[in-house]
Amino acid sequence: MQDISLMQIGMVIIIVGVIFVIAGAIKASRSSETETKVAVGGFIGPIPFGFANDRAVLYILIGLMVFTLIVWIIFNFFR
Repeated sequence: MQDISLMQIGMVIIIVGVIFVIAGAIKASRSSETETKVAVGGFIGPIPFGFANDRAVLYILIGLMVFTLIVWIIFNFFR
């Protein structure tokens, strides 16, 4: 059985994300209703932050960022 590295998993996640973006753009171009909700997030040091044009999307983004921080802590400090 072949070993799968974290780099390969990351590349698959990026490719799937690009496919979702393209599919969403195609669906939005065919729809007459074009209400788009946008969120952008990142880290400043260990602190997650986010900006969004909808409060619910912002809460989801912050939740994902906190989850990412917890996974990072687990992988780096509990080897």
